[in-house]
Amino acid sequence: MSSPRDLLNAAKAEIREVDPHEVADRLDHYTLLDVREPDEFEQGALPGAIHVPRGQLEFSVEGRLGDKAAPIAVYCAGGTRSAFAAKTLQDLGYLDVVSVIGGFNKWKDEGLAWSTPRVVTPDQRNRYQRHILLPEVGEKGQMKLLDAKVLLLGAGGLGSPAAIYLAAAGVGTIGIIDMDVVDSSNLQRQILHTLDRVGMRKVDSAKAALTAMNPDVQVVTYDTRLSADNILDIIDGYDVIVDGTDNFPTRYLVNDASLVKRIPVVHGSIFRFEGQATVFFPYVGPCYRCMIPEPPPAELAPSCAEAGVLGVLPGIIGSIQAVETIKLILNLGEPLVGRLLTYDSLDESFRTFKVRRDPACPACGENAGPLVIAEYDDLCMPHPVGV
Repeated sequence: MSSPRDLLNAAKAEIREVDPHEVADRLDHYTLLDVREPDEFEQGALPGAIHVPRGQLEFSVEGRLGDKAAPIAVYCAGGTRSAFAAKTLQDLGYLDVVSVIGGFNKWKDEGLAWSTPRVVTPDQRNRYQRHILLPEVGEKGQMKLLDAKVLLLGAGGLGSPAAIYLAAAGVGTIGIIDMDVVDSSNLQRQILHTLDRVGMRKVDSAKAALTAMNPDVQVVTYDTRLSADNILDIIDGYDVIVDGTDNFPTRYLVNDASLVKRIPVVHGSIFRFEGQATVFFPYVGPCYRCMIPEPPPAELAPSCAEAGVLGVLPGIIGSIQAVETIKLILNLGEPLVGRLLTYDSLDESFRTFKVRRDPACPACGENAGPLVIAEYDDLCMPHPVGV
């Protein structure tokens, strides 16, 4: 029967071990893999190391390290667990794996660079564990969400589900602009608000709901009308804008300001039983003016207050906006840049249409002049910010 020492020697006989200095001199060459326990990792780690505890290696590493030909340097505290891990990686098909002699302890003793990683707290690990389990998100992605700043235009039908899911996901700063008060007629679709908050400012009601849901979230409120005078100051510093407005003047204003600040806009709109969503990524995909160069006449663009809306419809489109926002923050998948997603609730169908940049667009086209942030209230009849 083999002893633990025999197993270790057998593993070391099949792998390559390297001195910490060899790895330190070639940090741009190696992907660093830390196989220690979470409490060890939290106390200090090598620069840019990917953390997969040894006990989770076999079932988790392929989701974290997809390129099996890339050079990998594995380390633990003293070089034992990393030897077994290196052997396991080779058995899994990884072609260029080394174990760091002496592990993290020797690395520190040699005076090589290390740092204390910023990690989620135990409470956050429990709250966001379903995110952390996703290799595409993980703890690093969750930290990105906690560091992100998202501005919601409107605390109404679209802003409500978007805000709730972004707060639940752990987006660290959520700004909300709305100058309306909660009315009982809102409650059919604006799920941020409740009957006991009728008459309260919508931004205050939204803040109460979101902070009660997740104390990690800082909610910044703007109880004001979005205008040419304040929009650049309000949107400055945000990573993503979620547009839940329902009128053309504000949409054009937001479009131009987002181009100036180069902030992507996750657009959503609803009407009766139908909705649509897309992402306007400045100078990468089309802008709102590329898609709709001119607004329709006011009589052909009634608001939801005039035409009605199915109460659950904004929940679907607002949730899609939340998904697209998270994808942008985490650089995941294929955002709806250059694609318009439409939804018809009556026949329960989704369709996707391509939207291309207009080379002659006066806002983002090749020969577009300097953008002037101006009011567009003369384009069509204005409506409240949130639908």
